[in-house]
Amino acid sequence: MRFIRALAAILFISVLLTGLSWMAAETKPPGIVILRGNPTGGVRFDHPAHVERADKKCEVCHHASKPEKPLAAPQESCFDCHTNPPTPAVKVSRQGAFHNPAATAGTCIDCHKRSNAMGMKAPTRCTDCHRKANG
Repeated sequence: MRFIRALAAILFISVLLTGLSWMAAETKPPGIVILRGNPTGGVRFDHPAHVERADKKCEVCHHASKPEKPLAAPQESCFDCHTNPPTPAVKVSRQGAFHNPAATAGTCIDCHKRSNAMGMKAPTRCTDCHRKANG
């Protein structure tokens, strides 16, 4: 009988640990991703480098949930809410989530300009990020 209880305990612990490791894997931020869908080419986005530059503060890029479109997770992909064209209740398109159509202001462009002002080289021209080779 002790053997069965011990075996059951081992099985329970292994299932628990497997579940916890799966949950950890699900919340792990992405590595390098290609942001596709732009006619000028995809953008190779180095998520770990941006996390480091933002001092591991996700809210620097991932804004808080809006009442009209609550988040399903603490930090979602921009593409989860911002679509082309935007779907109600979201008012900002996918492109608008990153920068305005003239690429003179917006989340990415503003941050890159601030980085350059502080002496850190960050791309600010369209072709620096958008490349046909990236899809």
